[in-house]
Amino acid sequence: MGLKRDKSGKLHIESPLMGESLMDKGLLAKTGIGPVFRIMPNLIVVKIGGQSIIDRGKNALIPILEELVEARKQNDILITTGGGTRARHVYAIATELGMPAGVLSSLASSISEQNALMVAMVLGPSGGIKIGHDDLTKLSHYLRLGCLPVTHAMPPYGLFEIPPELGRIPPHRTDAGVFLLSEVLGARKCILIKDEHGLYSTDPKKDEKAKFIGSKIEVNELISLNLNDLPVERSMLQCLKNSCNMHEFSIVNGLVRGNITRAIAGEEVGTTIYKTSG
Repeated sequence: MGLKRDKSGKLHIESPLMGESLMDKGLLAKTGIGPVFRIMPNLIVVKIGGQSIIDRGKNALIPILEELVEARKQNDILITTGGGTRARHVYAIATELGMPAGVLSSLASSISEQNALMVAMVLGPSGGIKIGHDDLTKLSHYLRLGCLPVTHAMPPYGLFEIPPELGRIPPHRTDAGVFLLSEVLGARKCILIKDEHGLYSTDPKKDEKAKFIGSKIEVNELISLNLNDLPVERSMLQCLKNSCNMHEFSIVNGLVRGNITRAIAGEEVGTTIYKTSG
């Protein structure tokens, strides 16, 4: 880009986007050329499931936090939190009252933030600090000071949430939020801490015949299976398909001590959903 003076003497910024339609497919394709800057390439972003972990109370949560505190000694870690059962409760009430998806999204965001506050307070003796989405630009400074930052994983779509294809539950919830956050920061890993060993053909809590799909699966292959239920939001799979920095995320059973540490170290734990490059 540069400056260009027109016939009247006025200066203009010379750019290939000037005077062009931002709907033009050819022009849009050109904006994807070249690497995307990775702001924090060493960062590990983890999400502690709301219903799967936090709602179980201290017996489930405290060992996981202890493991993350220990892992923080050798890694930059950002903890994010899900909403859990209370989010589902507010979804039920708001849906019965006829509220649109954007209102449900706004309500659930406050519940995810409540969980972030509780986790940060429990981590207080170890440097836990609750940060908001506006504080993420200060994240590197918090880490340099030895803090263990915690934020809520609900993405800030709020009232602007995209209407879902099916039903009225917001399609972009805390799973999509943690992946989008990992993508924009250019993180090294994105790990979802849940209460299952990974990806199954059906919900193993409801179906004892559910089959473990495997330790790895390509995102397009997973989408093509068209499973009736998933342990992650379907919008997260679409985010992975379109991502620039993040090429995978992992689902790990945090109730098994050591799994999180192994996943952070790059060992094969749980199920990793990945995209093929190119």
